[in-house]
Amino acid sequence: MIRNYVLESPETWQGRIDDTEDYDSFRWHQWIKLIDLNDNSLKAFDGTFAFCLIGFECDFGIGLNKGRVGAAKGPVSIRKELANLPCQFNEEIKIFDAGNIITDGLSLDEAQDCLGEAVNRILDLNMFPIVLGGGHETAFGHFKGLFKHFLKDDESIGIINFDAHFDTRPYEKFGGTSGTMFRQIRDLVQENGFDYNYMCIGIQKHSNTKSLFNFAKENEVKYILAKDIVNRDIPSLFDEIDEFIQSVDYIYITICSDVFSTAFAPGVSAPQALGMDPEKAIVLLKHILSHENVVSFDIAEVSPRFDKDNTTATLAAVLIFSLVTKISTLIEKRKNKKKIKRSRSY
Repeated sequence: MIRNYVLESPETWQGRIDDTEDYDSFRWHQWIKLIDLNDNSLKAFDGTFAFCLIGFECDFGIGLNKGRVGAAKGPVSIRKELANLPCQFNEEIKIFDAGNIITDGLSLDEAQDCLGEAVNRILDLNMFPIVLGGGHETAFGHFKGLFKHFLKDDESIGIINFDAHFDTRPYEKFGGTSGTMFRQIRDLVQENGFDYNYMCIGIQKHSNTKSLFNFAKENEVKYILAKDIVNRDIPSLFDEIDEFIQSVDYIYITICSDVFSTAFAPGVSAPQALGMDPEKAIVLLKHILSHENVVSFDIAEVSPRFDKDNTTATLAAVLIFSLVTKISTLIEKRKNKKKIKRSRSY
């Protein structure tokens, strides 16, 4: 049984209704289905494709990192913006909401363990996890679930992180925070005899110490500076990204909302005056998703406490929408190719 796990209220998924029968008029709140991960009668999904949302109502890591707390309320804020999005995908694509991990009575490590169990359960049910943070400490819990699930296959997991920060600070003295996750992941995989595969997109020089850049060099961390995304054509970055993706078996995508300029994402723990343009991030995201080995996604550090007109939550919802529609389009294209091949074989 997953501890500190609560179901999402049906009242969260409400919104405009244009039609009650015409699927082409549906919005997400009309299509999403709530599930209980602790229900042992659940069977693995055997349809075309399923996404499953899980919230992580935690910002302990941000507090420990001396940041602006508030991201624990991120999941509900993001869900509200997702509710009215149109169903721009085939009816064969299903979306489930598995509820939330809460932190009552838990330490950060314990909360991350609970999230890991939830992610592992979603994968066991043959669904694609979409984790709604929470602080970016979400990433360590999320990765724990991926590692547990794929460890039995003895295959490699690559992380692509859209972030202004490496988040690889030392944690041995003071414990984990929202700035240590990717060093903790390094230690976890290496202790178990696996390679460390980490790429960060959107790094800001003014937001990372020289020591963190040294760590990146010593551990062969791949990164793309935010200024290079501004100064170069986006397609010119594809080769770097492709080389990384092709070097691993699976890809986990994580986005810290502070990678974006405050003009687009004011509701974050560490605002970025010179952050990324979301339009460029979406182009990169869709390119990454064009590879078939992407297995999970999360978005972190949406903090309603500091948001303006739900701008940051809306951006998070659009990024999730882009992910769902891109994967759905690719699935449809692959199905059509198979039909063409069958027709030519007769």
